[in-house]
Amino acid sequence: MGSMRALVFFLFLISPLHPISAATVPPSPRIKAVNLGGWLVTEGWIKPSLFDGIANKDLLDGTQVQLKSTAVGKYLCAEGGGGSVIVANRSSASGWETFNLWRVDSTRFQFRVFLKQFVSVNAGGNAVAVATTPGLSETFEIVRRAGDPNRAKTENSVTADFVGNSNWGSDDPSVFLITTVGTMRGEYQVTNGYGPIRAPAVMRNHWQSFIVEKDFKFMKDNGLNAVRVPVGWWIASDPNPPAPYVGGSLAALDKAFTWAEKYGLKVIIDLHAAPGSQNGYEHSGGRDGSIDWGVAGSGNVEKTVTVIEFLTRRYAARRSLIAVELINEPRAEGVDFDTLKSYYQAGYDAVRRHTSTAYVIFSARLSADAGEFIPFASGLDGTVLDVHYYNLFSSIFDGWTAQKNIDYVNNQRASQLAAVTNPNGGPLSFVGEWVAEWNVNGATADDYRRFAEAQLKVFSNASFGWAYWTYRNVNNHWSLSWMITNGYISLL
Repeated sequence: MGSMRALVFFLFLISPLHPISAATVPPSPRIKAVNLGGWLVTEGWIKPSLFDGIANKDLLDGTQVQLKSTAVGKYLCAEGGGGSVIVANRSSASGWETFNLWRVDSTRFQFRVFLKQFVSVNAGGNAVAVATTPGLSETFEIVRRAGDPNRAKTENSVTADFVGNSNWGSDDPSVFLITTVGTMRGEYQVTNGYGPIRAPAVMRNHWQSFIVEKDFKFMKDNGLNAVRVPVGWWIASDPNPPAPYVGGSLAALDKAFTWAEKYGLKVIIDLHAAPGSQNGYEHSGGRDGSIDWGVAGSGNVEKTVTVIEFLTRRYAARRSLIAVELINEPRAEGVDFDTLKSYYQAGYDAVRRHTSTAYVIFSARLSADAGEFIPFASGLDGTVLDVHYYNLFSSIFDGWTAQKNIDYVNNQRASQLAAVTNPNGGPLSFVGEWVAEWNVNGATADDYRRFAEAQLKVFSNASFGWAYWTYRNVNNHWSLSWMITNGYISLL
């Protein structure tokens, strides 16, 4: 197969809700919204079954693997993290010994190392990690049961010269034990996983069935007045977005606006996934966890402004549009303040070219001071600061009782929200994501109700409002529709 080689693995004043000026005054009533997460931007944990039809679905883009030679008894390693040879001399595995998969198809893959080069084979048949762009020479076939494998000849020599059949024994230098240490199941993974032939039909079916018109009626009937709709940057290229993304999400967003207007709801467009990924997570449309959105020379920031302009221009005349969120959860470790501030100004200007009434939402950076953009945003009319509050994703919540979580909401969360809520003007505050879930073992139904009630009471002090994450989810407490239907949350 040319130079392809094989590896063997064992295995925001409004009335009602309609802004009449661009001044930063609170909506009336304030926003009580739900996020339509997992709909137009895939998140596999929300609907795992979406991935069921993918061959080798455990080997999607961004899967992190560690490979241990059964013969040598050591892990493969990109020496120096990349830019050099591949060796098999590590007794334990960490960053240099972890490889990110780029999926070509169900059996062919490329391996990206710590410093972002790709594994290939040089003229001498040795495995190296020096290529910055993958091609045929950086493409390997994963054969899980049979084939012509590579091997670890010695600890310091990994070659691709084995010809013959593996015996799959522990003494076979062609056999590697594979450990998966991280996976991603986002839009890139599902569309590339199914491939260009199957993905369009799979995604169209998902968009047409996951959120439907009756859901908007349910929201209205149960006290909600808005939806926050996460979208990906590729929607601006619909119906022919760059591969592997597929067309159709724009038509679904059009339906959301129509249904919202029919049932008197407002729509917040939330750019959840920006080109190059702003946080590395699967819900930002990333391929392998890298944060390349703000990288100089990438053009990703400029592309994102174009996306915001496209969306605002398309929906500015729709009476249900209340806000445009410029980006979701940029991560401080990969997105610097000045770059994001410059983008927020450009994005704000793009929105204002088409509407003077829609609020413009700035998202706080993950792992940074939530109030860092307040001085900047205060100089712009009609701005909102989005903060996300979860009693999850941090070890500080480990082992906490139900009451300790509730007390934290009533005290620390209330204090944190007050710090970003200016009673005399903008930006307005918005708890754009929260959920009545925690790490409490054995919590009762009443514990969950009290936890939800505490958050609703505290977050109602946000001057713009709040949005629950999310509307529908296979995990019950993450599903507002389930929580309402089963009496855990009441908004009436």
